[in-house]
Amino acid sequence: MAKTTDKKTAKAQAKSQKTEEQEINPDIEAGTEQFYQAVEADHLQQSILEVSENKGLRNGIFGVLGAIAIGVIGLFAYQFFVEKQEVEAQKELFAAQFYFEKDSLNAALKGDATTTVGVEKISEEYSMTKAGDLAAFYEGTALLKEGKFNEAIESLKEFGADDYLVQARAYSLIGDAYMELEKLDDAVTYYKKASNHAPNDFFTPEYLMKLGLAYELKNDYSMAAQAYETIIEQHKKSDMVNKAKRALGRAESMKGKKAA
Repeated sequence: MAKTTDKKTAKAQAKSQKTEEQEINPDIEAGTEQFYQAVEADHLQQSILEVSENKGLRNGIFGVLGAIAIGVIGLFAYQFFVEKQEVEAQKELFAAQFYFEKDSLNAALKGDATTTVGVEKISEEYSMTKAGDLAAFYEGTALLKEGKFNEAIESLKEFGADDYLVQARAYSLIGDAYMELEKLDDAVTYYKKASNHAPNDFFTPEYLMKLGLAYELKNDYSMAAQAYETIIEQHKKSDMVNKAKRALGRAESMKGKKAA
């Protein structure tokens, strides 16, 4: 009888425990579901952030690539434009050179209204081209011949050439213009530039002779003597050597008189 009662009691307790578990489980399940929903929401938010960051990165990359592409296109367009301008400038300059060689300086400078606009406009309108740059050289030379020394200096200073011979000549012409203006210090500066610019036996001695003369006019006979000695010692093949020797004798003589 006692065993039967115990079995009944055990069954009742088991039933009661099962009932309690059933009553608790909905809350556990709800909490678990909320937890997983929170985790999924957080994961989703993180995914959105990652996508946004990746999108921003992609947009940045595409933006940089787009800028590079625009730059390359712009560069090609600019080169095409310059090449076209170069052809036009050379045509204009060819006719202007004809007048320059004939000493028709006004036509060379101002043009003839048919074949060329003249080196003044060529140097201004085609300044980005080699022909336009060379036009500045012709312009400065023509102005120098016309006695317009300040204008000549301005034009020649705008000239810049890859050809070392022409560039040295431009420096020398600037020196000539300063000599005419009796600005001897400036003349010395540009004669030095001319003589130091890719020295050679053909043109450099001429620039050194001018440099020596400028020093003599400044009564600086020691420096004049150095210029002449440079020709004699470093440019022995030059036709200027004998002339430099005579100039050196003169400078040495004047140096002695000045010392006395």
